[in-house]
Amino acid sequence: MKSITEPARHVDVIFETDVIVVGSGPAGLAAALAAARCGVDVALVERFGCFGGNITAVGVEGFAWYRHEATIEAGGIGREFEDRAKAMGAAVPESQSLSYELDSEGFKLVADRLVEEAGIHPMLHRQFVAPVMDGDRVTGIITESKAGREAILGKVVIDATGDADVAHRAGAPTYKTPREDMMAASVMFHLAGVDKSAFMAGIRDDPQTYKDWDGGGEWAIETSGKEDDMFSPFIKKPFDRAIEEGLIPAHLNTIAGTWGAMHDTGELTYMNLVHMDEVDGTDPDSLTKGEIEGRRQAMLAIDALRRYMPGCAGARLRNFGMTVGIRDTRKIDAAYNMTETDVREQGRFEDSIGIYPEFIDGYGILILPTTGRYMQLPYRSLLPKKIQGLLVAGRSTGGDRIAHAATRNMSCCAVVGQAAGVAAAQVVRSNRDFSDVDLTAVRGELDRQGMRVH
Repeated sequence: MKSITEPARHVDVIFETDVIVVGSGPAGLAAALAAARCGVDVALVERFGCFGGNITAVGVEGFAWYRHEATIEAGGIGREFEDRAKAMGAAVPESQSLSYELDSEGFKLVADRLVEEAGIHPMLHRQFVAPVMDGDRVTGIITESKAGREAILGKVVIDATGDADVAHRAGAPTYKTPREDMMAASVMFHLAGVDKSAFMAGIRDDPQTYKDWDGGGEWAIETSGKEDDMFSPFIKKPFDRAIEEGLIPAHLNTIAGTWGAMHDTGELTYMNLVHMDEVDGTDPDSLTKGEIEGRRQAMLAIDALRRYMPGCAGARLRNFGMTVGIRDTRKIDAAYNMTETDVREQGRFEDSIGIYPEFIDGYGILILPTTGRYMQLPYRSLLPKKIQGLLVAGRSTGGDRIAHAATRNMSCCAVVGQAAGVAAAQVVRSNRDFSDVDLTAVRGELDRQGMRVH
């Protein structure tokens, strides 16, 4: 491969702060809010033009679709996302749970309001490209934007990129799921022009359950059994028929999935129907192919719905998410990597900084938290090895394959993000490092902020 040598250059330091949060998805947004509410200065850096990550940029509106009557949760900022969205008219009841589906467009305004109220310094349209290092300590980041190359310095940094970008480029040990084993990527889209009464009548006439997910091949699903007869907004039969009649190529039997909410306006939102294997979110060429192929498959799915799904004859595309949804890339090799046993058997930890229901969704497993079982989340799974001044929050925390199927979920990312933000504030105030933070003080502040840790 050819290479070039860039000339050395000076990079202007455009901002200095206490805490830099890189990435504003559920983990980064929660981290920034938690730290700012502790009274430290926070900069929130985001590559897109809105905060919210998967919620807003991808269009994943089902934030807590696992919630049922007996579910035990952490509360905190993650629950606040739902409550504020509902109060601002940016959420509707979710179709399969006791939660609210977040409106992906309206949540942009919710996030703006939360950031402004907390006094966070917003830094949109900036792509992280490199850490600023002092030995093995991260002391800031370098970004690229329309303004060119800029440096932002901070006392500590939280990596909420989802891909462990900061940790990886700083030299922390990371590992990436082999492309052929990665969880499928999705293109989210929303429909308009759906006849609500006819659509809902079709759902009532042929209700689907979680047992119907288990269709073999890509859709071979393991449950605990208790989920099998519960209602699910699952759609597969129209796509099977479309394959039988030649509308969809036979190899695209992965087109199937769930809808989120059927609105009185004729909008059918959060269509999670496209699932593409071997899309690597850290490879721009792979992402390019995934974006184009995902939109193509989405239009095939819409054609099938028009023909074979009640109420959808007049359906049309309303919008796609801004980018493809990635579930699985890099993770850190953390001070402690969570295990399948931890997430299946209610793991308990002395350094717990939050809890999460027994919800596993990925790698062919679906377990819903309907019995009150929950796991604790260890602080050590946020700690990268060999690097100082850095904490990792979100889906790139340390854990094995099945642990990731639990902790990757947006609501869990918000829990660990809030804990990371509080820990960052404690480090700034105490002049300690993340490896030596006072967890008693962290847990006390999390309790004050309304989050359960045990």
